[in-house]
Amino acid sequence: MPTYLESSIGLSTDMSLVVPIIGMLAMMVFVPFAGKLSDRVGRKPLWWVSLIGLFVAVIPMFLLMSTGVVGAIIGFAVLGLLYVPQLATISAMFPAMFPTQVRFAGFAIAYNVSTSIFGGTAPAVNEFMVGETGNNLWPAFYMMIALAIGAIALSRVPETARCPMNGTEIPGTSEAPPPLEYQMAGSRS
Repeated sequence: MPTYLESSIGLSTDMSLVVPIIGMLAMMVFVPFAGKLSDRVGRKPLWWVSLIGLFVAVIPMFLLMSTGVVGAIIGFAVLGLLYVPQLATISAMFPAMFPTQVRFAGFAIAYNVSTSIFGGTAPAVNEFMVGETGNNLWPAFYMMIALAIGAIALSRVPETARCPMNGTEIPGTSEAPPPLEYQMAGSRS
């Protein structure tokens, strides 16, 4: 984002660093509330809200960011707040995609390799594509592509809220023990 704000929008180096800091401070306030909400409604519903909200808002917010410092702050904050449901649940959702015996290695390898490959190269890809196409909205398009891929992946992820995390099965699948609320309801009868 700082690269985009400086090179594509023309903000000063200092302002291109201040805008994300303001947005991240706004995000920090809402992360605990989104985490608590995910314990109540599940992880996947919050991810769907985030993915769809970001997909719909990314182009309007990038256009708003191009209007100047105030627009950049508002646009970044809106995108950041739409990203909060992912941030609040990623530490619970991603490790639960793996059985206990490989949980930390599976999560660490998958998360860090994909973040390095796609997140690490995003500034270079975006700068190259803006230069080639002359379209300053290319970072928004790149984000939309990533969101679409994320939605496809999310459709295959089991819901793991309230699922026991121990055992050799992947939590939330048909082979794993049922979510705790169902176990408790079944033991009362």
